[in-house]
Amino acid sequence: MTKRPLPVPPDASAKPPPRPSVEPPVRSPFSCTLSSAEDTTGLAQRIARQLHPGDCLLLEGPIGAGKTHFARSLIQSLLDNPEDVPSPTFTLVQTYDVSAGELWHADLYRLSSLDEIEELGLIDAFDDAICLIEWPDRLAELTPPQALHLTLALDPSDEDARQLTLTWSDPRWQSLLDAIGPKIAGEIPHD
Repeated sequence: MTKRPLPVPPDASAKPPPRPSVEPPVRSPFSCTLSSAEDTTGLAQRIARQLHPGDCLLLEGPIGAGKTHFARSLIQSLLDNPEDVPSPTFTLVQTYDVSAGELWHADLYRLSSLDEIEELGLIDAFDDAICLIEWPDRLAELTPPQALHLTLALDPSDEDARQLTLTWSDPRWQSLLDAIGPKIAGEIPHD
C-alpha cells in the first residue's frame, strides 16, 4: 500500500495576493469640492457625455454659486458648432439641438405659479429632451422624480471653490456616477 503524503498546510505567515484596486461606488448623496471654475467645467463635460433625452438635471444654489456656469459648460460641450449660450434668466427657456437630441435650459427664478411652468411646455420636455433647470424649487409637485439634483454652494474660505452635493434616487444616475465617480472624488481632469 502506497502512502500518500499529507497536504502541506499553507504558510500562515504568507500574505494573500493583493486584490485589484476597485474604486468604491459613489452613493447618494455625494459631496465634493470643485476648486475652480475649470473643475466645474470638467465635471459638466463628463456628465454631458452620459446624457440622453428624458434626463433632467436640477441645478440648485444661491445666486453666484455657479449654476449657469455649469449649464453653459455642459451645453457648449454638446454643441457641434460652438455658439453663445446665454443665461435664460429673461427668456426663461433656451433650447439647443445637440447630437443626443433636444436640450432645454430653463431658469425658473422669475416664475411665480405652476401654470407658468406648464405654459412653457417644460412638462413635455421632461420626457423628450435633456433638461437643465435652474431654480427648480419653483417646480414644486411638478419636479420629475427621476431627476439628478446638483446643489452648488459658495465656499466661505475660497471664493473660487464651490461645494457640490449630488442627490438622486433613480438607478440611472448611480450608473452614471459610478462611471465618472473616481474622477469626481479625486482631481477633476479637464478635457
